[in-house]
Amino acid sequence: MFFKQLPTKESSLSYFFGCAGHGLAVAVDVVAGDEDWFIAQAALAQVRITHVIDTHVHADHYSGGRELARRVGAPYCLHESAQSFVTFDYFPFSEGQALDLGNVTVQVIHTPGHTLDSMCLLVTDARRGAEPWFVITGDTLFVGAVGRPDLAGREQEMAGMLFDSVHTKLLHLPTDLEIYPGHQAGSACGAGLSGKPSSTIGFEKRWNPFLAMDRGAFVRELTATAIPRPADMDRIVAANIAA
Repeated sequence: MFFKQLPTKESSLSYFFGCAGHGLAVAVDVVAGDEDWFIAQAALAQVRITHVIDTHVHADHYSGGRELARRVGAPYCLHESAQSFVTFDYFPFSEGQALDLGNVTVQVIHTPGHTLDSMCLLVTDARRGAEPWFVITGDTLFVGAVGRPDLAGREQEMAGMLFDSVHTKLLHLPTDLEIYPGHQAGSACGAGLSGKPSSTIGFEKRWNPFLAMDRGAFVRELTATAIPRPADMDRIVAANIAA
């Protein structure tokens, strides 16, 4: 298995990984303007990009996912719940769905809360073992923080969803499982993010202050923290959902 993390605009983190032996790869959370980097990395690794995935419809940056998918002839993928508000066709992922990339398997975990369509990607490398190796958490779980719940204007409801997603979908995963988030410190998509670009489930259970709260305290803390909205958010979202 090969794996690359790309720090990019707006403190975003993009991902490129797959099975070198079978020549298959996926690109995750591509930022507009970085498409050439993914194409070059695929050529260097001698792999084919089979899927381009956004963990959710982004509000802080323009997505390059559809453009990269067009250029490499791969499907562009979002969670199926995004069909209610995007205005283009895409390849819909559903809860528990698995992508087979040779020795690498990617399993979809639907984790609404930051947005309704948020999902995480649980990754296993069969050559390493049967247990999952890492999870790409998008804007659901960060190092030292969690995603903001107010972008949809239903912060109380969304904060509750986020608590449920984290506690029922992520925290039961193995403690030594690595997590790779969608952002690091400096992002407008959460408060208190660490500058570290990765962590583990166990470390976050021990040190992430949001994970020590009960549901009521979690909702109160998240909805009481005023974070400036991403610059040009309405324009960015409109572009990311437009046909």
